[in-house]
Amino acid sequence: MKRYLCILLCLLLAACASNPRLQAVRALADDAPKLSGFNDLSQRFRDTYQREQPYLNPAAAQREEAIDRKRHDAYPDFIALHSAATTYLRALGALASGDTFNYGDQVKQMAASIKAWPDTGLSDRHVNAYAGLVRLLLRAATAREQDQAVQAMLREGYEPLQGTLDAMHTLLRYFNKNHDNEQRIVLGMLEVEIPYADAPRDRLLAALARSHQQEKLKEYRLLGLRHTLAAQNIDAIRERHAALYRGLDPLPAAGPAGATPPAIPSATATAKGAQP
Repeated sequence: MKRYLCILLCLLLAACASNPRLQAVRALADDAPKLSGFNDLSQRFRDTYQREQPYLNPAAAQREEAIDRKRHDAYPDFIALHSAATTYLRALGALASGDTFNYGDQVKQMAASIKAWPDTGLSDRHVNAYAGLVRLLLRAATAREQDQAVQAMLREGYEPLQGTLDAMHTLLRYFNKNHDNEQRIVLGMLEVEIPYADAPRDRLLAALARSHQQEKLKEYRLLGLRHTLAAQNIDAIRERHAALYRGLDPLPAAGPAGATPPAIPSATATAKGAQP
């Protein structure tokens, strides 16, 4: 009897391992760390004033200091978006692997809700998507029925995750505009002031300033590439998640005879407004 049970177990494990959907879900979950670029750029956005301050005149410094307080207030909500998205992907991957991912404590630490920050593009729609994703994680903490459970989590998590990823993408566009503004402030100040350091006694100062200017140019060029890569990673995960959703088994008819499940949105529809 034990022998037959072992054989049956092996067959079940082999079936799980060969299920293309489960394989695709595990691969998607494995790429969750690629979203970490959003966290790094969120932190850089938060610390903008710290970098700009040496290049600002007193009036501009006072103005930017007020904006700096808003950045620090919004930062926890930005990070919460990333935490919800990656926790969902890791939970989905663990479910597809037949493992137990103990994310209950992590979900409890998440804010039940975040605020809309209209100036950054973070809207009520994004806030609702985040809240829906957190609610799903709380409910799914004990769900363990492999393919059917994976499908249920994909189906219910589709709109919340897509909305959360859209929020992250929208914020990246705002961060990029903020980056461009910082670049204008810093490089503009250096371009204006360096020519005045042309006296022989200021030769060393001028050399150091030009070297600093070149380092800043390099820093901002590389940062632009990081923004592009972070946006591309979000887009890639969003599209792969949408493809998994489109490939779900049809829902059984419910309610009156002839009733059909809702149409699955196309990839074009879900990606609308996602381009940087």
